[in-house]
Amino acid sequence: MVTSEELRAWSTIRPGQRGRRGRGSDPEWRIRNRLTRSAARMSGKHVDRLVDTLEALPAKIGAPILTAWNAKEDLLDLLATARTHPNREHLHRLLRRFYTRCAASDLPELHRLATTIETWWPQILAFLITGITNAGSEGTNRVIKTVARDAYGFRNPGNQRLRTRTATTRRHRGHLNPA
Repeated sequence: MVTSEELRAWSTIRPGQRGRRGRGSDPEWRIRNRLTRSAARMSGKHVDRLVDTLEALPAKIGAPILTAWNAKEDLLDLLATARTHPNREHLHRLLRRFYTRCAASDLPELHRLATTIETWWPQILAFLITGITNAGSEGTNRVIKTVARDAYGFRNPGNQRLRTRTATTRRHRGHLNPA
């Protein structure tokens, strides 16, 4: 049997872990959708209300959420410079701000995110400077895998290859409509 003191102690262990699912009466549950939005797309009034709500929560719940939200905003500020021809000093200032916030937190999720950004930084930097992605080739690879999965069991590999090649042509995808 769990006592009420133990239940209260569990409710402040980690954000989102009150010993039960989130409820509409939980302030952090009510603002969950607002946390996913970019601060640049919200009015100042809504950002202030969001920060005030998180600061009003118990420190063990509100502080980690606010830290993670601020790190997300720092990363979004960095990624927003894509295709704007940013100078390297500005990019490194934004990146340093993101890394500093992640390092100052005790959240393992933010440390893992910072490690992922560090691992992929050369590719991210190339995208930020040039604006070029590999989205087209990734989309083509997805189509090829889907068609190959559908054609699994064909006895003739030539037919499977022909079917894959046909599915990835522009005419098949509707780009060139002869009519």
